[in-house]
Amino acid sequence: MLWCIIENSLDRHSFLGNGLSTEDTMGKMVIQILAAVAEAEREHILERTNDGRLVAMVAGVKFGRKPHQKSAMIREFISQSATVKLIIEKTGISRATYFRIKNSPAI
Repeated sequence: MLWCIIENSLDRHSFLGNGLSTEDTMGKMVIQILAAVAEAEREHILERTNDGRLVAMVAGVKFGRKPHQKSAMIREFISQSATVKLIIEKTGISRATYFRIKNSPAI
């Protein structure tokens, strides 16, 4: 791993502890090669991640947050015209959660 403790003085950068410096052409070349390798690795990571997601989708894995456990009960209370205060007291949810469930489409 390249520890980048950068020492700036004018347009010269020195990577302390590794003997790399942007003062000469060899140092610049090594840094550019390391940057290219890092960029290629990042692209490979993205490809593998996307491939894994596609495999999971085909296998039927559901993505995203799980539905709130009390959503059905809260929707039942709402259909019975219960007050917000009563629903919050009975279910133990916050006011924000109540309105989030109320305003979200039923699943």
